Amino acid sequence: MAMFSLAIRARAKANPLLTRRALHFRNFCNGRFGLSTSESNPPDRPVAGTKFLESFKEEFEIGSRVISLETGKIARFANGAVVLGMEETKVLSTVAAAKGDAVRDFLPLTVDYQEKQFAQGLIPNTFMRREGAPKERELLCGRLIDRPIRPLFSAGFYHEIQVMASVLSSDGKQDPDVLAANATSAALMLSDIPWGGPIGVVRIGRICGQFIVNPTMDELSLSDLNLVYACTRDKTLMIDVQAREITEKDLEAGLRLAHPEAVKYLEPQIRLAAKAGKQKKEYKLSMVSEQFFEKVRKLAEAPIDAVFTDPSYGKFERGEALEKITQDVKSALGEECDEQSLKVLPKVVDTVRKKVVRKRIISDGFRLDGRHLDEVRPIYCEAGHLPILHGSALFNRGDTQVLCTVTLGAPQDAQRLDSLVGPPTKRFMLHYSFPPFCIDEIGKRAGLNRREVGHGTLAEKALLAVLPPEDDFPYTVRINSEVMASDGSTSMATVCGGSMALMDAGIPLQEHVAGVSVGLVTDVDPESGEITEYRILTDILGLEDHLGDMDFKIAGTRNGVTAIQLDIKPAGIPLDIICESLDPARKGRLQILDHMEQEISVPRNQDDRNSPRLVTLKFSNDAIRRFIGPLGALKRKIEEETGARISVGDGTITIAAKNQAVMEKVQDKVDFIVGREIVVGGIYKGIVMSIKEYGAFVEFNGGQQGLLHISELSHEPVSRVSDVVSVGQQISLMCIGQDVRGNIKLSRKATLPRPESETKSVVEGSAPVTKEKPNIWASPENMSKGEQLESTLEELVPSKMENTESNRSASLMPSVVIRSAAECDEEEKSAGLSKTSKSAPKPKGTLKKGSKQKKIQSSDNMPDLSLSIMLSESLSRMGGNQEVTSQDEGEANLSDQNDKETVGNTPVTPQKLKLGTKVTAKIYQIRARGLVLDLGGGIRGMYKYESNGEREFTVGDELLVQCSSFTSKGIPVMSMVDEE
Repeated sequence: MAMFSLAIRARAKANPLLTRRALHFRNFCNGRFGLSTSESNPPDRPVAGTKFLESFKEEFEIGSRVISLETGKIARFANGAVVLGMEETKVLSTVAAAKGDAVRDFLPLTVDYQEKQFAQGLIPNTFMRREGAPKERELLCGRLIDRPIRPLFSAGFYHEIQVMASVLSSDGKQDPDVLAANATSAALMLSDIPWGGPIGVVRIGRICGQFIVNPTMDELSLSDLNLVYACTRDKTLMIDVQAREITEKDLEAGLRLAHPEAVKYLEPQIRLAAKAGKQKKEYKLSMVSEQFFEKVRKLAEAPIDAVFTDPSYGKFERGEALEKITQDVKSALGEECDEQSLKVLPKVVDTVRKKVVRKRIISDGFRLDGRHLDEVRPIYCEAGHLPILHGSALFNRGDTQVLCTVTLGAPQDAQRLDSLVGPPTKRFMLHYSFPPFCIDEIGKRAGLNRREVGHGTLAEKALLAVLPPEDDFPYTVRINSEVMASDGSTSMATVCGGSMALMDAGIPLQEHVAGVSVGLVTDVDPESGEITEYRILTDILGLEDHLGDMDFKIAGTRNGVTAIQLDIKPAGIPLDIICESLDPARKGRLQILDHMEQEISVPRNQDDRNSPRLVTLKFSNDAIRRFIGPLGALKRKIEEETGARISVGDGTITIAAKNQAVMEKVQDKVDFIVGREIVVGGIYKGIVMSIKEYGAFVEFNGGQQGLLHISELSHEPVSRVSDVVSVGQQISLMCIGQDVRGNIKLSRKATLPRPESETKSVVEGSAPVTKEKPNIWASPENMSKGEQLESTLEELVPSKMENTESNRSASLMPSVVIRSAAECDEEEKSAGLSKTSKSAPKPKGTLKKGSKQKKIQSSDNMPDLSLSIMLSESLSRMGGNQEVTSQDEGEANLSDQNDKETVGNTPVTPQKLKLGTKVTAKIYQIRARGLVLDLGGGIRGMYKYESNGEREFTVGDELLVQCSSFTSKGIPVMSMVDEE
């Protein structure tokens, strides 16, 4: 054996193509190799045959779209399975029935709808990268399927049924919920489960007054109506509506259009069931004998009638009396009936109770609590029940009580949606909660509840129609509805309470929204099954809902309907009766709206300092980047220090604070980091950066610096600056203007209260102070390119002789030149300012108090005049001699050098470049709005195209220009000089 192994290795080494398969080796379970015993020419192995999957398909057209029903290809073991497709959207629906005959008194029908991300070619963005618990939309779609199919199961059919609908693929054009409902109907038709279908479900939209059948998602976004309608051939089963204040007349027209369109789904299902359907199975029905029912009726009918004819009974008193009747009947029949009959006894007593109530309402026209058929229960409204919250309201209708609260959030608080269709986020949320104590029961609070999600979504759709547009109100809104007591129609009470809470929060609603539930009691011919007589009930009780045939919830404003939800118990109701119910619902809604408007009719103004605040600030993207800081560290630090929530959008910063004090604290931090528009007279907070003999330099408004002169520190005389302020101290300041060089002048004493002695010593005959429009200029970070190119010099001509301080305030430049303290010191040295002592001589070019100003002649041949000389010249021309005093050494001075700057090729230095300086510049770069000029000496300037002049420029051309102004960053702005 060893020699054989060596021979094999030698052959494999000599021929690398020799493989283990060629030597007929095989693997054993212990991992060793052995020689295959198969023959050199094995016989032909059997080839797998081709399986034939017999499938059946039906195609039809509804609303200009082709729809297909297919069965037999996939999910072949299910009791019934159908794939319904519309374009590239395909939905699989399967049904199955449990084996065995368990004794129950209800139908355990479960509908599960699921949207997996593979249907749109995505991987779930979760930690496990797989779908988890059902989302809200999946629960809502499951309810949409459940509501129309449940009434069509036979009475007494209590076998467990499970429906599973899954989206196989989605192109995003069609909502799969309606497709899943129709596919479920077809699957039930194919199964052996006894069911009274088929049904048809259709969606109707309306754009510009024109109804659209099966609208796409893009069309739905433009539509003012989203109507889902389900029916059999001649009766309505379910209605679900979301609208933008559509009138009852238009709504009725949409319903009558939807019925024949939905009927078109029935024939294809019948044809498919004829081809591939199963024989219906005989299931055991939980029925009671006529003899047993008559025994129970004789014992329970009279006591039940006595309870219902007494209007003094409340909800719980009535319930206790009816429970006592059931126990009495059980005691009376305990010896005569078997164990199985006693288990269904409560159901039989409930049937007797239903017959007694329905007979009394139809024959006498009176209800359980003594109201008339169209009467609304007493209403109590209270807005602002919890003042510290953003908004709150308490709403009572009869014994039903709901507490609604509103919470405002930043745009980033919007809910993220992972659905296959629809928007990715939702900024308005309404969460409905039905705790057990509201009906005096005990229970556990688990996760999402289908009933709570459905009721909350209905109220959410009703209120969504009156919310302001997102552009006008970009905040996230959450309503919490806590049911405090339930005796019918808590979802419609949520609509009323939510509307008042929104107005209490100051949200500008277009209209109040109210809702009411309408019920129906019918008398049916037992032979034909047709309705012979009926009564419509407005604002039904919980027991009337349980014993009646219909729960028709309608919400809307005075102008029209915003939401509808119809649920029924019998196997369909004629559409004429449903349309007739719209009018009493409108009358009841108007009565409720009157009470709500008496409590609060306009949005409340939030002027309380303890109420929460939301502010949206607009900044440039560069400023927002400075505010966020590296990796968002600065933003997070502010949130941790203040407790506020800050969200950043495209050019906006939204701040949500608990109260006004927190809001002011956050705004101060934002202003200090980012800065805001500087306004003469505006109050700012800054930090003292350095102290000079003549004042202090203060950093404020996002890194800008201004001069706080010693004379502006206090109303009292100040000998030393350090006696009042110190380096690093934070102080409040007012912007009082600019000096001649564009430096911002600040005042501390302007923010302090004026002493009484000074306020009383007003000189009689003084000229009245004229209130001028404040000069506003933007910070350098927030200036656009157009603003930087449009900086021009305004003509400053005072109307009359005013004091020196008034003239300085009137001589503001339209843009700000920001300089640090070191730059100012350098400018002072270059201008010849002396700062060695307080008794230093006045700067050159200024006149002492009492002396007369040197007259300066105006000439076009003086291009080197600074702005101060030009102001002095204008004052001389209009009023003769004017006294000019120097306020301090820190402000700009008048130069006594009036020499002309050389015009030509002489290099220009920053010290020589002043307003009016003429230079010959070369075109350095051509931009869309102007030119970049090379002024020489490494200095760049800019020139903005004139609106009236069109001229072609070439890089390198020489132009004669003069300095007309400076931008906020110190860039000279040049203007063209006509060559003589």
